[in-house]
Amino acid sequence: MVLKGDSCLLNGRKPMFIPDWTRELGVTDCIILRVSRLGKEIAPRFASRYYNAVAPGADFIAMDILREAQRAGLPWTRAIAFDYSLALGEWTELNGDIVPTMITDGEWTLSPDEAIAQASRVMTIRQGDLIYIQRRKEPRLVQKEEIISAGTNGKETLYCKIK
Repeated sequence: MVLKGDSCLLNGRKPMFIPDWTRELGVTDCIILRVSRLGKEIAPRFASRYYNAVAPGADFIAMDILREAQRAGLPWTRAIAFDYSLALGEWTELNGDIVPTMITDGEWTLSPDEAIAQASRVMTIRQGDLIYIQRRKEPRLVQKEEIISAGTNGKETLYCKIK
């Protein structure tokens, strides 16, 4: 589990500026759940009651810094939880009968319900918290001027230009 502060969020269509302290910026797709109520030790079968919206995201990782931290046995915080390291797309509200295909395609490390259950085992989740789930793929390196985008139901809901 990774914790990121609110300074990690990159909202709207703002560009992602590659930090000058990394030579290898990677990105992985993610989905982000918005927690809708207070909970602790939530069973997976009840977890769907604890989030009310989902958004596409792009999780940026300083790959060279991550490898150095892993080799030295140091925390990964600098590599994964730096300012603007998580681009957040537009929210899709969940109303019980519509589940976006992006959360049911099976390519994720956890299902939304598993993610809620795991997070609530180690901390109390609160309304407004964001929980993100990555794809089962290795991060890929990004280049300046590249555009990261994602869509939901035929509508572009995430756009981020790399600078």
